[in-house]
Amino acid sequence: MPPSGWLLGLLAGAFLLVGSDGAKAQGRLDAQYEATLAGIPVGKGSWTIEIGDDAFSASAQGGTAGLLKAFAGGTGSGASQGRIVNGTLVATSYTATTTTSKKSETIRMVLAGGNIKDYSIEPQPPVDADRIPITEAHKKGVFDPMTGSMLRVPGNTELMAPDSCRTAAGVFDGRMRYDLKLDYKRVETVKAEHGYHGPALVCAIYFVPIAGYIPDRPVIKYLAAQRNIEIALVPIAGTRILVPFRMKIPTPLGPAMLEATSFVTTAAPPRVAKTQ
Repeated sequence: MPPSGWLLGLLAGAFLLVGSDGAKAQGRLDAQYEATLAGIPVGKGSWTIEIGDDAFSASAQGGTAGLLKAFAGGTGSGASQGRIVNGTLVATSYTATTTTSKKSETIRMVLAGGNIKDYSIEPQPPVDADRIPITEAHKKGVFDPMTGSMLRVPGNTELMAPDSCRTAAGVFDGRMRYDLKLDYKRVETVKAEHGYHGPALVCAIYFVPIAGYIPDRPVIKYLAAQRNIEIALVPIAGTRILVPFRMKIPTPLGPAMLEATSFVTTAAPPRVAKTQ
């Protein structure tokens, strides 16, 4: 994966299961993130989310930065939108584009009720006989990476409760189908340079590849064996949705970290129905 794709993956990768309950609310997030490798800045990105009474949208942009940009410049963007049904975020479309000096690639998906109805990769990648094929069953009951990175805590329980972490999700990113399993680690206080200062729910993440990947790829083997990947989640104001504030992945070169430098979230009152 090019550096820009790695950064976008950190920003928009699906690491969380969207729940199935919760009261209607409205909220917005405008966040800026910095990616580092062994403490050295390698990328920057932004993430905007709008949650309405009956619809939502999310978009992210990222790119290489610092010394890495001189060697492997690249950018990435992603977007998802859909409806809110009984408190659940139900995506209808997802798009992700990565661009480097060598190539540009765009993934598009159409979803309905948690199932992938159609998807494409442009330009179409070559067929690899070693890649585990995607079946129709693999495209059912899944999340796209952008929607999947927003965790809905159902009911009226405490947002930072351990059970909020204890979940799992099936994800399809247009190329690969995988499961991500979460478990509770701790609650800690985080502070952005601008915006949010408060508690964060820290979860462990376990990556389980299912299909659409090449088993002998070292990065797949490495991620599947990791037991020290963690993500810190904080709420979007006015909602019961938690989103990533920080993510840390051990690598042979040192820790890869994505962390919010600015995290500004605002709540708006639910829309009142018009009366005659």
